[in-house]
Amino acid sequence: MKLGLRGQGRRVWAPRGVAVTQAVQIGWKYTYVAVALDPLTGRLWWAWQKNMKGEEMARIWGVWAEEPAIDGWVWDGAGGHTGKAMQAVDAPRVVQPPYAPELNPVERFFRELRRAVEGRVYPDLQAKQAALEPILQAWQADPQRVKKLCGWDWIRKALTNLPATPETP
Repeated sequence: MKLGLRGQGRRVWAPRGVAVTQAVQIGWKYTYVAVALDPLTGRLWWAWQKNMKGEEMARIWGVWAEEPAIDGWVWDGAGGHTGKAMQAVDAPRVVQPPYAPELNPVERFFRELRRAVEGRVYPDLQAKQAALEPILQAWQADPQRVKKLCGWDWIRKALTNLPATPETP
């Protein structure tokens, strides 16, 4: 997820007829948070990364591929996800069609993270990152909440019907 000083206005509740104003920050500094989650157990992993280039992603996902609880991942076909550096990471993956975030459980999680930090002005990128860190920790400490948000019925059914070991041709 891209986290930067280019703020986004968010929907907020207000009485009918009242004009809502939100401060929007305009800056061009960004950092990224990589997130992996298991919609069946609610486990959550995250790491900060400098950019979305394949080498940086392969560094983080290569470590996560060694995690016994992570059997593989599902994501969109973004260049950083499918580049040469990521092909070297040994883990099964399901690449989704572009522009279909509603199919990916982690995109729903990103929406909640953005809701928690966007719509405010931060003095610098580190302050915004520091604001997101306790939110990530709270989600990590509450697997039931992660399961409720991301463990949709059709995803749970699909994952439980997968074979325990990959079939060899």
